[in-house]
Amino acid sequence: MMNWLIQNAELVNEGRRTVADVRLRNGRIETIAAQLDAQPGEQLLDAAGRWLLPGMIDDQVHFREPGLEHKADFATESRAAVAGGITSYMEMPNSKPTTTTLEALEDKYARAAAKSVANHAFYLGATNDNLDVIRALDPRAACGIKIFMGASTGNMLVDNPATLDAIFRDAPTIIVTHCEDTPTIDANLARERERYGEAIPVERHPYIRSREACLKSSRLAVELARRHGTRLHILHITTADELELFQPGPLAGKRITAETCVHFLQFSERDYATLGNQIKCNPAIKAESDRLAIIAALAEGRIDVLATDHAPHTLEEKALPYAQAPSGLPLVQFALQCALEQHFSGALPLERIVESLTHAPAQLFDVAERGFLREGYKADLVLVDPHKPHTVRREEVLSRCGWSPFEGHTFRSSIASTWVNGRRVWDGSQVDDSVRGERLVFAR
Repeated sequence: MMNWLIQNAELVNEGRRTVADVRLRNGRIETIAAQLDAQPGEQLLDAAGRWLLPGMIDDQVHFREPGLEHKADFATESRAAVAGGITSYMEMPNSKPTTTTLEALEDKYARAAAKSVANHAFYLGATNDNLDVIRALDPRAACGIKIFMGASTGNMLVDNPATLDAIFRDAPTIIVTHCEDTPTIDANLARERERYGEAIPVERHPYIRSREACLKSSRLAVELARRHGTRLHILHITTADELELFQPGPLAGKRITAETCVHFLQFSERDYATLGNQIKCNPAIKAESDRLAIIAALAEGRIDVLATDHAPHTLEEKALPYAQAPSGLPLVQFALQCALEQHFSGALPLERIVESLTHAPAQLFDVAERGFLREGYKADLVLVDPHKPHTVRREEVLSRCGWSPFEGHTFRSSIASTWVNGRRVWDGSQVDDSVRGERLVFAR
């Protein structure tokens, strides 16, 4: 393993910005100090003028393996992730077969160990009939328990009230939820079909996957968590209405937390006219007023975590009529740059963006020795050049689906380097495919 001395970097970490040198040795951050002397055998990198951040920890991705490898797999999507400064990811259970047994959970770990260039962990999925599996889960074996409290693939919609109550009561670790009320969505869709037949415009998506559907389901999740004292994390908040459910301020001590995603900071319903099904996702991108409210909620800590919900589909699938086109966007490769635009525009402090991308997911999920620039921690880092704009081109997309909703957009920063466990896996132009990430360890 090559050891590194990164010199003259501006560290953005734990609410502070400081210029220092950072020595990486044997996969860990050995020393952070001013003006370190180079040692024999070290690779030197002068980072002057650039930001050194902890690697992003993405708490919500869909990498499609097993069963949907025509869209993506652990190799292709982890390559895209590290090119975007994501060093660790937590992957969702709605693959084929679903990750709803302990055997399926361990199968994913084995697959990722062989293929993934980023660190990894997996959720155990809840169903209406796997309560015994959930009760038997070792809290250190999964990042959390995922409940789809809204329509999903396969048998993963948990809509039995008694089962939901029992899961919230008996869950041995954190529950994360997708909150949309299916009966509300079904009724909305039926009305749109009466009006448009099968030619529903994609612009109607936020009215089908409506704010009322989101709020009703999120309220139910919060009610269940409060009843049982459950540790609850609600994913991909899209509405101003839901923000009333969460408390502002630091993460420490919270039992109910929230996440939103980078595309909800970037896009609003006006973008359906140009991007169409490419930005169709569940829950839906909604009004400009929601986008602005979400940014404000991130600033005050009412939303704790910023992630991607990376969910690739092929262009052919996205070109289908609205009702047949699948929901989801490929996001990991440009997520950090997208988030940093909120700093350049003056909407969010840089330190708060870094906290929501790195520190908060590490703390929330009890990730051991990652998510911070600290001596002795695993050397997961990303070097950002804030002076080098980057225009996204289709030919550089590393996700298997081969496209990005950001094509043609110019971000005001570039990802110069990414290190995973002390090895530079992205040098600004290519991925080192020989690197393999590690299974995340949870200090629970």
